[in-house]
Amino acid sequence: MAQPLHPSHPLQDNSPTAGRTPFVLMVAVAGIGGLLVLGALALWFHYGTQMFFEMIRTGFAACF
Repeated sequence: MAQPLHPSHPLQDNSPTAGRTPFVLMVAVAGIGGLLVLGALALWFHYGTQMFFEMIRTGFAACF
């Protein structure tokens, strides 16, 4: 009788780092996002609201 190509129970990875990659990736993305927010807040406090929005408007105008 023919055996199925894919077993009903996939092989398990019992290595010490199994399952850590998604967590590490999520922490890295959250860290980069946090740095971007902190950078935006730093620019806002340094240059003020008017200059901050003027820089964003100029950036959008350059892109489109």
